Amino acid sequence: MKSITEIQNFESKRVLVRVDWNLPATFDTSRIEVSLPTIEYIKSHNGTPVVMSHFGRTGESIQPVIELAKKSFPVLETGVEFLENLRQDPGEELCNEEFAKELASKGDIYVNEAFSASHRKHASIVGVPKLLPSYAGIGFMKEVEALSQAFNPEHPFLFILGGAKLETKLPLIEKFLEIADTVFVGGILAAEAQSLEVAKNPKIIFPQGDIRALDINQETLDVLKLKIENSKFILWNGPVGKYEDGYDWGTKELAKIINNSGVKAIIGGGDTESVINEIVKDNPKIFISTAGGAMLDFLVDGRLVGIEALSPA
Repeated sequence: MKSITEIQNFESKRVLVRVDWNLPATFDTSRIEVSLPTIEYIKSHNGTPVVMSHFGRTGESIQPVIELAKKSFPVLETGVEFLENLRQDPGEELCNEEFAKELASKGDIYVNEAFSASHRKHASIVGVPKLLPSYAGIGFMKEVEALSQAFNPEHPFLFILGGAKLETKLPLIEKFLEIADTVFVGGILAAEAQSLEVAKNPKIIFPQGDIRALDINQETLDVLKLKIENSKFILWNGPVGKYEDGYDWGTKELAKIINNSGVKAIIGGGDTESVINEIVKDNPKIFISTAGGAMLDFLVDGRLVGIEALSPA
């Protein structure tokens, strides 16, 4: 997998940049912000970025996001072209070869700057790289480098896992019980996980009090605070309360504890990132991943279809 920074002069070529600007309802611009270094790099090295992304699930126009991006980040106002929502064409999610060819015809070089979408076998993720010289974006490389630290971390290592879908997160629990010193399982999935055989592992801990509560309590935070202060590395994925219904107090308080601890941490999961971004974003010891499902898949085995598509055969 080659980085886009290996190219020193784009020689006025058009560079297709696959980003993930599928913003949450709050229109938090952090996903736009992480793609800016790649776009700026292309512009400053004599290339024209052609930005493309999916947005929503019903094929609505991505134009409001583009207008927000231009308003928020002046670097996007000139010298950048934008394609319409990729999901307006069924060929995107079907990984249709003809749609991939149509996209490839709009550029000379392809860059994947959508790590958070790179677990999906879609035309813009795995089809276009077969047709053009292909590279990883600056933010994409940072995601891979940061998340890879979890495979050989400093110890004591605390793994915090929240969210709601146990079926997608059970492989992570099983994997990191072998790597981490402590695994905390919270969120909606905690009650279901506690009934499994894996819950008997002495490394695993659950929320104090009512395991079915919609948020963690102060007693649980006190337990986690001690674990955090005695850790050298923390990996956290998923909110520890039902944040979508307003139960985000515990998630925010946990973010504050980690932020104030001075401990090196990686925090991710699309839901988690949207809740705690303002709390921890200026902390140089904390890496915020914008990925949700892609983060989970990568942590299981270090692979994603989007990474494989960029790697030489």
